[in-house]
Amino acid sequence: MALIRPFKIVHPKKEFVEEISCPPYDVVNRKEAESYAKNPISFMHVIRAEVDLKNYEDNVYEKAKENLNNLISGEYLIEEEKPVFYIYKQKMGKITQVGLVACTSVEEYDKNLIKKHELTRQEKEEDRTNHILNLEANTGPVFLTYPEKDSDDNFLQNLIENKNPLYDFSDENEVRHTVYKIEDDDEINLIKNKFIEIPYLYIADGHHRAASASNVAKILNEKFSGEKDDEFNYFLSVIFPASQLNIMDYNRVVKDLNGYSVGQFLQRTDELFEIYKEDFNGNPDKKHHFGLYLDGQWYLLIPKKGTYNSNDPILSLDVSILQDNLLNPILGIRDPRKDQRIDFVGGIKGIKTLESMVDSGEYKVAFSLFPTSIEELMDVADSNKTMPPKSTWFEPKLRSGLFIHKLR
Repeated sequence: MALIRPFKIVHPKKEFVEEISCPPYDVVNRKEAESYAKNPISFMHVIRAEVDLKNYEDNVYEKAKENLNNLISGEYLIEEEKPVFYIYKQKMGKITQVGLVACTSVEEYDKNLIKKHELTRQEKEEDRTNHILNLEANTGPVFLTYPEKDSDDNFLQNLIENKNPLYDFSDENEVRHTVYKIEDDDEINLIKNKFIEIPYLYIADGHHRAASASNVAKILNEKFSGEKDDEFNYFLSVIFPASQLNIMDYNRVVKDLNGYSVGQFLQRTDELFEIYKEDFNGNPDKKHHFGLYLDGQWYLLIPKKGTYNSNDPILSLDVSILQDNLLNPILGIRDPRKDQRIDFVGGIKGIKTLESMVDSGEYKVAFSLFPTSIEELMDVADSNKTMPPKSTWFEPKLRSGLFIHKLR
């Protein structure tokens, strides 16, 4: 069952919400973070406090805590008097997703009732663990999902039909964010009972936040001889029905051809892929189709029969086929997590971005992929396996600064 609960949410005052809210800490680089931080009450000062320091030093977490406390003492952020749920609606073009803002159980995460599909990197996990410990708060939600059983899973939308929103604004990317407070006890109990019927939740995005929340719970339980209901045994989450989620392509760019000439590279690629270049604009239109951009030309790649295991939930992923049949054996990229020759580009940036990155000369070749499906993600998680790195790119992103969960 999915054990969720309301909490005393810390959130912006309505008049400051647009100025405070910002993208998640891990989707902006230093330069972009500094741009958001030109606004003195942007939540970027909390989640990326290095913007206020010359170097990423040991006191970055102290600075983050100071910045959070300043937002609270300045009454830009306020705390609910009683535990509540929020319902968070996002609209990006034709895409609408409606999710529940709640606390989920560290114990269920540890027991794999909240399922994972990615490995975490130790340095990122340690960073967020230290961030949570020093601030004594979850400042960014874990993005969770669940498979619907029937049409009754529109119940979150039904709950907000006649409610006035707490927030309703559009961000710099024209994504509309609408938030509703659920404080009625009967509605809170209805939500809790609905989620008890759900056997598993799945992490869509936020593996490092979830792992860090588990680390923090272990540390604080030992430090304070904690009880099961202590706040630090729960972590901030937003939970969406799987059918509403939008996964975009997660593309690759590589800086060189590993010593091959263009002709030699295409010849090697032709050993495992059918190569076509007529009437292809770079956007793969189905699973197991890939785009290759090289020397101003798009090629369509289709893997030849027998070059991958179609029955394996990992090996049959497009990201695996590209890695195992091209990036590793031809371009020599054995570990994409560590290799400095490869970079990853979220599909929200479009095919033209891939072209410009290669045309600039900084990169030699780009690969466009068909998006991983939510069903593939769940199949991998159900198999207790992990996807290759950078397999999924979810849009729209959850804003930071809208919801904060205090641990004590």
